[in-house]
Amino acid sequence: MPSRALLTAATGMQVQQQNVDNIANNLANASTVGFKRTRLEFQDLLYQNMRAAGGAANAQTNLPVGLQIGLGARTIASEKIFMQGDFKQTENPLDMVIEGSGFFQVRQANGDLAYTRSGQFHLNNQGQVVTATGETIEPAITIPTEATSITVGEDGTVSVTLPGQNTAQNVGQIQLAIFANPAGLEALGRNLFRETGASGNAIAGSPNTNGIGRVNQGYVEGSNVNVVEELVNMISAQRVYETNSKVISTADRMLGTINQAVS
Repeated sequence: MPSRALLTAATGMQVQQQNVDNIANNLANASTVGFKRTRLEFQDLLYQNMRAAGGAANAQTNLPVGLQIGLGARTIASEKIFMQGDFKQTENPLDMVIEGSGFFQVRQANGDLAYTRSGQFHLNNQGQVVTATGETIEPAITIPTEATSITVGEDGTVSVTLPGQNTAQNVGQIQLAIFANPAGLEALGRNLFRETGASGNAIAGSPNTNGIGRVNQGYVEGSNVNVVEELVNMISAQRVYETNSKVISTADRMLGTINQAVS
């Protein structure tokens, strides 16, 4: 039935359009610090059962196979791939990277906690360590204005050296959070994620303990987007899209043939 082919191929084109949209977002963020690429997952739609498998062929035998006609495809999920990105040395004392599992915790303007892999931090006008968009790190850490150096240990201990002092002074402790299912986190944009029922509750702790990654100062984590792989995926999606469009053209010609025969 050509009309069924039209609708089925249309779902295939829609799926590939969403696939290309996702690839475009991955490529657009190929240079975004801490970005994690997204992978779409697809699923076939319902089937029209023309003949049930196992039905009676006659009084003595059953049908070994059935007859089902598929009705297309759909996008079922988008999953963040939290594979570690490459480390880039910056020598900025407020740049930090997580080696292993974990997320930095930041406090949003509405009071809710959010989580990020981007370790590009700054100081606000009160000396607090914040993200580029102003969210304060949690627990809050304040750097004295007169500090001459800032040191962050692998365990997240933040210490500073003050003028006239030979011994570093501890000013805070970075806490990281891990999740049972990081892929279940909700992306908020701005390199931030939010806890959901699928991710499980955040488990906070000191870096380099209990399976939590360690912190390295003076580095940032690059995007884990593989540009070559994404370009290959884009070409593949384009070819599938074109093939589905040809199915629509063929089904349309078949409908035209039927109309001519009937008239």
